[in-house]
Amino acid sequence: MPMIELQNIDHSYGNKSVLENFSLKIGSNGLTCLLGSSGCGKTTVLRLIAGLEIPKSGKVIIENKIVSENGKIIVPPHKRNTGFIFQDLALWPHFTVYRNIAFGLIEQKEKDVKQSVYKMLEFFGLQSLAGKYPHQLSGGQKQLVAISRSLVLNPTVLLMDEPLANIDVKLKRKILDHIIELKRNFNITIVYVTHDHREAFAIADNIVIMNEGKIEDAGTVEQIKRSGNQYVKYFLEY
Repeated sequence: MPMIELQNIDHSYGNKSVLENFSLKIGSNGLTCLLGSSGCGKTTVLRLIAGLEIPKSGKVIIENKIVSENGKIIVPPHKRNTGFIFQDLALWPHFTVYRNIAFGLIEQKEKDVKQSVYKMLEFFGLQSLAGKYPHQLSGGQKQLVAISRSLVLNPTVLLMDEPLANIDVKLKRKILDHIIELKRNFNITIVYVTHDHREAFAIADNIVIMNEGKIEDAGTVEQIKRSGNQYVKYFLEY
């Protein structure tokens, strides 16, 4: 069974249709990239999985459970065991790095908060920054704090929306290496949105290429590179 399934989704913003009869299956314990140009619907897919949007019609299924269906939320976002890393990161500016990472654990009244937070700090090499505030961090460090904040809650699904959009090339390579490492070290399904096929080729197990709310092609990196789809060929030239 797939970890995530979207079945016959219709979704719009006002009068603007974003997804029409959209269906997608995502397997477990791998990294799937949703790849496409701005406005193609890839972020909307993430938000539907997270429960931040409700499909007008169709079903969203996670771990074989219907979580949204035909305009209704069946399982609320905080009970879906998903982590979401937004493009703007949404770190709390008045919290230290430690407190940002610990926030969800404290809210859920988890035990061993300190141990869990320091495990994340150690994994990403952030121990020396535990007492710093977001404005004192580099862009790459902020990204790693945002990833740590999601991972510390042990989600089964991690959703990443253009997480490297505002990072320079050198830092981007370093963080992509971290993402590859977390794939190896955590039992987690990652859905990663990007418009950059080089990012997707570097980290993905599977790639879904979207265009105007539809899937043009899907497959492994090698399958996508050899795709006969004309739109895919055109997209990969840029």
